[in-house]
Amino acid sequence: MTDVAPVRAFWEGLGLPGLYDVHTHFLAPPVERKVHAVFDAAGPKIGRPWPIRYRLPVEERVALLREMGVRRFSTLPYAHRPGIAGFLNDWAAGFKRDVPESLWSATFYPEPEVGDYVAASIEAGVEVFKVHVQVGEFDLDDPLLTPAWGALEDAGTPVVVHAGHAPVGNDFTGPAPMARLLAAHPRLTVVAAHLGAPDYLDFADLAARHERVHLDTTMVFTDFWDTDYPDGLTERLRDLQPRVLLGTDFPTIPYPYAHQLESLARLDLGEDWLRDVCWHNGMRLLGPA
Repeated sequence: MTDVAPVRAFWEGLGLPGLYDVHTHFLAPPVERKVHAVFDAAGPKIGRPWPIRYRLPVEERVALLREMGVRRFSTLPYAHRPGIAGFLNDWAAGFKRDVPESLWSATFYPEPEVGDYVAASIEAGVEVFKVHVQVGEFDLDDPLLTPAWGALEDAGTPVVVHAGHAPVGNDFTGPAPMARLLAAHPRLTVVAAHLGAPDYLDFADLAARHERVHLDTTMVFTDFWDTDYPDGLTERLRDLQPRVLLGTDFPTIPYPYAHQLESLARLDLGEDWLRDVCWHNGMRLLGPA
């Protein structure tokens, strides 16, 4: 596939052993079909036409990531209603067994049993969790989630949180809910997806105030991502260099994987910044490839 060569040229040019992508998705087939249908219909949570470039069988997607040199990548299931997290997590555990270099991922939802299954997942070895309040439409500080957040805070297990308004906001998105969560659980290890778009500076402020808050680059600065970038954002990202992580949203992106990398390079923050973002920061947070 022609997408491979420019990706490999990017990380080889930086002298890296590959890429560490904290924000990719592999979902159980029946769930994935429903997700693709939402994207294909440009549904209310998508807000615009969104062609999926990498609509491939799971095995071919894994092979492509390997060929491109993505050494570690996540599955990041996200529960959108009660009662589905167990199914999603079981499938993700099977994926981890089949694809050992993947990041063992899990999700959760505000429901009475959430504290128990999150604690059990941590004990089993889950490496990263994902919650998506833009899709799931729940409060990050829902009291039902208190035991789950407490377990995650104590364990230090990272949680990728889609809390930003983009692409279409609702009553549960934005920096304020995240700020409330961190006020209650200041030791949480959080990765704010999409740099918290479009409230980039507010989420950068949260990262500056909380040493365990990280930001991922997913879709940000690409030609497709339709947000305004405030003055001073690149300077903030330079200051937060150790806590910015490569994310791409592969496979549900409408452009080649390499475009995300090119978009980061044209920020002109230097090769050391790119090396940290694309490899070293992921290694420090989630472990070696």
